[in-house]
Amino acid sequence: MNNFKLYNPTKIIFGKGTIKDIAAEIPQNARILITYGGGSIKHNGVYDQVRKALADRRIGEFGGIEPNPTYETLMRCVHMIREEQFDYLLAVGGGSVIDGTKFIAAAVTYEGEPWELVQTYGAKIKQSLPFGSVLTLPASGSEMNNGAVITHKGLNAKLPFAHPSLFPRFSVLDPTVTYSLPAKQIANGVVDAFVHVTEQYLTYPVNAKLQDRFAESLLLTLIEEGPKALAEPENYDVRANLMWCATLALNGLLSAGVPQDWATHMIGHEMTALSGLDHARTLAVVLPAVMKIRAGEKKEKILQYAERVWGITDGDEQARIDAAIEKTRAFFESMKVPTRLCDYNLNEAIIPTLVEQLKAHNMIKLGEKRDITPDVAEAILKACL
Repeated sequence: MNNFKLYNPTKIIFGKGTIKDIAAEIPQNARILITYGGGSIKHNGVYDQVRKALADRRIGEFGGIEPNPTYETLMRCVHMIREEQFDYLLAVGGGSVIDGTKFIAAAVTYEGEPWELVQTYGAKIKQSLPFGSVLTLPASGSEMNNGAVITHKGLNAKLPFAHPSLFPRFSVLDPTVTYSLPAKQIANGVVDAFVHVTEQYLTYPVNAKLQDRFAESLLLTLIEEGPKALAEPENYDVRANLMWCATLALNGLLSAGVPQDWATHMIGHEMTALSGLDHARTLAVVLPAVMKIRAGEKKEKILQYAERVWGITDGDEQARIDAAIEKTRAFFESMKVPTRLCDYNLNEAIIPTLVEQLKAHNMIKLGEKRDITPDVAEAILKACL
């Protein structure tokens, strides 16, 4: 096991009816700005619960944060905060709203061009406004980590960044608020969480037995509960297990002491920026291709994954690797998430531009061994067709 430092100060408030508890988590004298997305919270009762919990507080609102939140939209919120002097943010929504709020929190006090915070992957962040979250869509894990991903439409760029000041002070996870989500969003969330786990698991062995088994338990739970969530939309136990899985998939525990990949995500980000394809759907396309092209480098862990997650023990090594890849693809497909570029009316014509975008954003040494060059990325993309 590698050396590691683990820090996570986010308080989790989990369960039915817990939105009312946010009042005790926010300072009484705070001037609060609620951030949210397209307005679904005003139709599913979440907004009313938040306003009721904060009935005696000074509150403002900023809505319209998109899936794949954009720099252009978020900067409007930054200017609003600077003008109206809000000092506490409350993100109410899914990972995109929380990611966007992280950027806003860091950008408000930054004296330079805020996009620099993203371009430097968070290195220039010095401080951030405090914020909490009320999670409405389990997927990204942003509710319990210090990272985010922001899109700059003008630059066709979608980049990650992180900073210790960007952990939410608290996050409320009430599984009942997910009952009204469209099936597509639930499916995307399951795939997103699944790939978060594999990015930290399908690398190479370092004898981190606990992390491996922790990762496997999350994958097995997602495989078991994901299809149930589509078939039984108001099954509380199913939704509770999925919500907690998605949070644990990216809160720092899995990555402690182990190598991490993230090539699937970096390639997927470029795909989203260029084509507008849902983030999770890019992951479903890219992960099987990464497993195929990098099977030699990932052999030991893919074989372990094949046996422990899918119960594959028959055949030689290559047969077991191939079977594990097909099982992964079949699981995504069972969640109604297609796994090839052609399923989204994309073809090989997009590949050269995607490779150039990776180069432009300095994504030229990806993977757990930093040996996925643009040429290897091109081979991965060709395997996505």
